[in-house]
Amino acid sequence: MFKLYPGYHLVQAYHKLRYERRFHPDKIFTRSAEIVLVVLATLLVWNLPTTFFGIDGLTVVQQRIIAIFVFATLMWVLHLISSWATSVAIMGLMLLFTSTSGVSFMCNPDEVGELLPYKGIMACFADPVIMLFIGGFILAIAATKTGLDAQLAKVLLKPFGKKSDHVLLGFLLITGLFSMFVSNTATAAMMLTFLTPVFKQLPPEGKGRISLALSIPVAANLGGMGTPIGTPPNAIAIKYLNDPEGLNLNLGFGEWMMFMVPLVAVLLFLSWMLLRYMFPFTQKTVELKIEGGMKKNTQTYIVIVTFFVTVALWICEKWTGINSYTVALIPFVVFALTGIIDKNDLEEINWSVIWMVAGGFALGYGLNQSGLAALAIESVPFGDFSPIVILLISGFICYLLSNFISNSATAALLMPILALVCSAMGDKLAPIGGTSTVLIGVAIAASSAMILPVSTPPNALAYSTNLVDQKDMSKIGLIVGVVSMILGYALLYLMGTMHMI
Repeated sequence: MFKLYPGYHLVQAYHKLRYERRFHPDKIFTRSAEIVLVVLATLLVWNLPTTFFGIDGLTVVQQRIIAIFVFATLMWVLHLISSWATSVAIMGLMLLFTSTSGVSFMCNPDEVGELLPYKGIMACFADPVIMLFIGGFILAIAATKTGLDAQLAKVLLKPFGKKSDHVLLGFLLITGLFSMFVSNTATAAMMLTFLTPVFKQLPPEGKGRISLALSIPVAANLGGMGTPIGTPPNAIAIKYLNDPEGLNLNLGFGEWMMFMVPLVAVLLFLSWMLLRYMFPFTQKTVELKIEGGMKKNTQTYIVIVTFFVTVALWICEKWTGINSYTVALIPFVVFALTGIIDKNDLEEINWSVIWMVAGGFALGYGLNQSGLAALAIESVPFGDFSPIVILLISGFICYLLSNFISNSATAALLMPILALVCSAMGDKLAPIGGTSTVLIGVAIAASSAMILPVSTPPNALAYSTNLVDQKDMSKIGLIVGVVSMILGYALLYLMGTMHMI
């Protein structure tokens, strides 16, 4: 979907950076060794005697799911191929070797145990949460085609005037707002493009350029926390929190925003204070000029009305009875019928993110549908675990991994396991606010990871401008990330103990 954005060249620079880092000729031997390691580890777990795992009643199908989980973990952590490609491989392996449509001589239920319904695995790509993502992408594409995003940025930034510190605050708040509904990568690309004329006005020796350049990734990463569609880890958390056959907490779109939007606002304000202190402006005023604007035609007004109606329905889910997944298809229907979105626009949907999330859902489906989750609950004394330990370890692992690999992949790995652990612990989690504190906490930790240029796409985009040093990014990323986790977990604990979520 990034070809539509003014900052598309920045996205290209980001992908070039990632490609050169991953496929540099000097790393051929290392990559080959890592591939061999993944294959050997997967085959070892696949072929071990079932008694080795110490789980009574473990079937061959369940053992294969464990092996596929090991494969996914290593592939995502080592990043040998794209995250979405690993997800496609997960679904392929599950269909071929654990499903009712698998290889016949390897999938005899009398020998390997109960098989997974192949339709269930394939349905992971059409999960209601996937529909939520598609609705978000469609809204973003329509806003860009009609110039609504540029017009909104122009109108919303105007009140901040010309004072440098106020312009910085404006970019933080508007980037954070956009990232709640639009891909944070697309938002960062667009907002960095709007900053280009501002950079030219600031003296090269000053720190104002650094402050403005860093404001975009910081705000994009934090802003994504605000809504369930803001970033994939949020949607993955919603998936497991609301699963009717699992936790079934029925957390709505509006309820999520009710406590997360104020958190984002506070974090953005604190980020503004930090950036002003660490990278102060030497030039006190700047002239803000944003090119482009809204097309004044019928289609634009349809997009405006549809956008606000969709957001209103998301927020009022509890009163209307229409869940957020169904609401997400309304803009798709309206824009398709009115010709605002055509078949070429469908190619602009970020399908790699959708496949990434679907693969994670397939892992969770395999754990539950195969009965492996139930066996693990019986075999491992989760009830004896300390709630505080679970909370701290899950947040730390997510934060650590998300700084080096996709936060979507991290959430896809951790959420199914934590949902299982939380279910088994039951009321023992009440002192820390319940299951929601753990799972939403992981989503917060994923968005808080922003230390390195490769930690998130917005970080890489800002780094590609050559205005930001890695040490500056690491410094502000570490401080903002730690503050974000502390305040986020404190809020979740408070909300949970007050039974507000």
